[in-house]
Amino acid sequence: MAENIKPASEAEPQIVSVEGLRKAAEYVQREEGAANRLSGWAGTIVTAIAVAMTLFHLYAAYDIVPTQEMRYIHVAFVLLLSFLLFPLADRFRNRIQWFDIIPAVFGIFVICYALSEGDDFTDRAAVPQKWDVILGIIFILLVLEAARRTTGWVMPFVAVLFIAYAYYGPYLPPPWTHRGYDFARLVGHLFITFEGIFGVPVDVSATLIIMFTIYGAILLHSGAGKFFIDFSLAAMGGKPSSAGRAVVASSFLLGGPSGSGVATTVMIGTVAYPMLKKAGFEKNAAGGLLAAGGLGAIISPPVLGAAAFLIAEFLKISYLDVIWMATIPTCLYYLSLLFMVELDSLRFGANEVIFRQEVSIWEMTKRYGFHFVSLIAVIIFMVIGYSPMLAVFYSTVLAFAMSFLTRETALVPKKLVTALADGSIGALSAATTCAAAGIIVGIVTLTGLGLKFSSIVIDYAGGSLLLTAIYTCLIVWVIGLAVPVTASYIICAVIAAPALTKLGVPDFAAHMFIFYYAVLSEVSPPTALSPFAAAAITGGDPYVTTMHAWKYTLPAFLVPFVFVLDPQGVGLLMKLPKDGSIYDIIWVTLKTGIGLGALAAAAQNWALRKNTVSERVLWLISGLLLVFPSLLEGLAEAITGLDVPHPAPFGLALGAALLLKQKFVPLKPAVETSRR
Repeated sequence: MAENIKPASEAEPQIVSVEGLRKAAEYVQREEGAANRLSGWAGTIVTAIAVAMTLFHLYAAYDIVPTQEMRYIHVAFVLLLSFLLFPLADRFRNRIQWFDIIPAVFGIFVICYALSEGDDFTDRAAVPQKWDVILGIIFILLVLEAARRTTGWVMPFVAVLFIAYAYYGPYLPPPWTHRGYDFARLVGHLFITFEGIFGVPVDVSATLIIMFTIYGAILLHSGAGKFFIDFSLAAMGGKPSSAGRAVVASSFLLGGPSGSGVATTVMIGTVAYPMLKKAGFEKNAAGGLLAAGGLGAIISPPVLGAAAFLIAEFLKISYLDVIWMATIPTCLYYLSLLFMVELDSLRFGANEVIFRQEVSIWEMTKRYGFHFVSLIAVIIFMVIGYSPMLAVFYSTVLAFAMSFLTRETALVPKKLVTALADGSIGALSAATTCAAAGIIVGIVTLTGLGLKFSSIVIDYAGGSLLLTAIYTCLIVWVIGLAVPVTASYIICAVIAAPALTKLGVPDFAAHMFIFYYAVLSEVSPPTALSPFAAAAITGGDPYVTTMHAWKYTLPAFLVPFVFVLDPQGVGLLMKLPKDGSIYDIIWVTLKTGIGLGALAAAAQNWALRKNTVSERVLWLISGLLLVFPSLLEGLAEAITGLDVPHPAPFGLALGAALLLKQKFVPLKPAVETSRR
């Protein structure tokens, strides 16, 4: 950003403490891994390896590399950098030890062995040779250790539990029992076939996740992140809710280059919290809004989160289809946040915040608006027929070229090297998660656990789709408390999605349902990294901040039930309902958007004025009638035993009546309460 354009944050008191920033950085590291900060020859070597990894993947995106070689080389780079950059324990931080080099070398050796054996290697997966088994066991241990270093102990622990399940199957009680598999058979399946470590998750990591991470690094190092925040602050000025609106807008724009909920929360929070405080936001409420905004980064097209790339592979559809499916739910998510922000500004009488800037927003856009171009280009390239890899490749080249339109954003050699290195380093946590998740996916396919699990869930639900959906979202949520979003989605996609599809839910709707509830883990205690990072910045209580984040996100997270339970709900995923038309998509979107407004009024206990107790209950009912009609339909039919009409019109009528009542029938003075 030009030096003569002062960010809005520089015009405000610097109220974010150094200790708060340090704690926030720790939460980012917990999501992305606490990498070594290396200098001297060690730093030069690791940077060179990371740049080489980035250049290889850029070449592979432009020219065809055979699938087997692509996955092997990708994992080799990932293991090498993971062991060199992520220490065995915190006391060994910021230096490379001899016991870091040994596993890194072993990883390269095992990959070279697999490559040198060629087709003979994959042909003997069912009956592996002695050295196949030995090296396979070593390789599985290396993958688990790399995952532990980059993401923590939970993911490898879960993978080990699945391996134990495969081995001890004959000793388990029904319905979990199965024939069991010895180590040779397990190693052959997990190490040699493309259904284990080198399966779909690693394929997605090697082709899409790494490419979008490189693209994001190029954008951020060219100044796009700073421009998006400053642009949002400037564009949303002029009203009491401006500070909150700016958080929502900047989180949407940063979702593309960031793709990380915690990183987006911290990036926006350091700039926007002084504005929120000046506007009158209490520190826990401000932290909740920042976390909710950061969460949107994982569901915002065109990048979404790493799990979204896996949806395309699991469903065998194009990534462009996933982007289209995510468009309306993402818009509804941010619409819900805007409702909450506007009601907050009314509820506590927010102060107007003037965002001081030395140039107009038009001048800012004219000089730095080129950062928007590559984001739009990603979609355009895919629409005209390019593969997602080529689309993001050309968008990356475009972002690099356009950085030279101004001197201060130009990716000169030093900045370019840093961006290329960060592109690969930023993908390591997701890559090791995908490799470890490959073990889980392999065990599920080998043992048939997915079908067993889905049958158990359906039996517990008594065949009810509503109960099955509720059980599934709870399962996804609980698993998401312990593992990252990507891992949570992978695990639940293979064990929980079949339960929904068995009951007639389209596979794309089932997978999007699981994806959105996996994302919810980012704001769910005890591992609520985004709210905890926001609390570190604002100085608020982490758990109170988490509850505020829940409040902000809760209305929008009823939306996935719409496209699972409502026959017209697939319209939210840009899919035509059975015997439906484009008008069904428009209607279900409008109905859900209005319902989210009603639910926001209930959550904030404020609409045109403070609600009475009865009004708050009625706002809740109105919102549920519009957003979650299947729940009330099911309850009504269970009580009366009769079919009931679709309740949406009743929800609209009830909401309209409440608005009219609050506008024309003021509360009695005795009932009025002071603003917070």
